[in-house]
Amino acid sequence: MATQERDMLTVGLAQIAPVWLDRNGTLEKMADWTGRAAGRGCGFVAFGEALLPGYPFWLEHTDGARFESGLQKDIHAHYLDQAVQIEAGHLARIAEAAADHGIAVMLGLIERPADRGGHSIYCSRVHIGADGRIASVHRKLMPTYEERLSWAPGDGHGLQVHEVGPFLVGGLNCWENWMPLSRAALYAQGENLHVALWPGNLRNTIETTRFLAREGRSYVLAVSGLMRKEDVPAGSPASAMLATCPDMPADGGSCIAGPDGAWVVPPVTGREDLLVATLDHREIRRERQNFDQGGHYARPDVTRLIVDRRRQAMASFQDA
Repeated sequence: MATQERDMLTVGLAQIAPVWLDRNGTLEKMADWTGRAAGRGCGFVAFGEALLPGYPFWLEHTDGARFESGLQKDIHAHYLDQAVQIEAGHLARIAEAAADHGIAVMLGLIERPADRGGHSIYCSRVHIGADGRIASVHRKLMPTYEERLSWAPGDGHGLQVHEVGPFLVGGLNCWENWMPLSRAALYAQGENLHVALWPGNLRNTIETTRFLAREGRSYVLAVSGLMRKEDVPAGSPASAMLATCPDMPADGGSCIAGPDGAWVVPPVTGREDLLVATLDHREIRRERQNFDQGGHYARPDVTRLIVDRRRQAMASFQDA
């Protein structure tokens, strides 16, 4: 294979709405869009934060902080029911799609892990290889603002990068992308293709994406979800949000910036879409000539980062 061919990777950003708070329905939709991405030559496809089975937009629009609210308890119970238990095989459908099409997948989901008791949920980023195997699960370190009414804080176990074609791919959820040390943990592992997962909205991506690309001298894929009023079924426990929420709680804003900070694909809003671009690893090497975060511009003799990647648990049992 020629060097130029080895340097290339075609990527897709699937800017879609979930089948609202329906795990199986959303999985089927994601599997379909994975196939669409593969059909357009993509070796990697990404989906937005908490897309499976949906972001908790209701908290902002239904007095989510009201203590002992029957409404909030009902919505939360449904949310937990539709959340993903990876160890129970809930991701088998999307893993099969990845393997069938030979495409790596990164997705945002709501995880209800058994290793934390099975009744708390985490905003997780999952990387699935082109072989259909789950490579890592990163639980969002700090839920943002009202998200803390629903999601628990995660740990550093999933701060990992993975080889996809000529690139080392890492990803963070939403405002984690504003956390310098979290970014540095990925830079130190050689990350050169960064995925920023967002629930949606141009305000989240328009300024940060190009800055992150320029800082990391990496390609940055900002992938957002989409959410419209009509995506909330009338019979959903969260349909109470319809009385006060805007017509489009999440308008997308997915985009791609290159390692020089220039747009590869400017932000797209207001519609479901598959954004496709072919990335050239040579551009990474060109931009690292004068600045390399984890390499020649690092000063580990002066400042070093310690990252605890142990999966956190409430107890450690020692049985005879």
